[in-house]
Amino acid sequence: MPRYRPHVAARPSWRCRVCGAAWPCSPARLALLGEYREDRIGLLIYLATLLNEAAGDVAGQAGQDRLTDRFITWARAR
Repeated sequence: MPRYRPHVAARPSWRCRVCGAAWPCSPARLALLGEYREDRIGLLIYLATLLNEAAGDVAGQAGQDRLTDRFITWARAR
């Protein structure tokens, strides 16, 4: 039986260690939404902190301007 591996970011590329997609990938987003189910503001604070770290790691690289969408926009309350 396959063991679940959490979809976490590989730094400094900020790509998923499991699937290789830009992190947070879809499985990571689902896990984060579940973990912070009762605390959307806490999730946004956590993601903003990671966004700040990612911005420093990927400074000057292509796609840097889309980090806010990647880290924050998807997690806002709908």
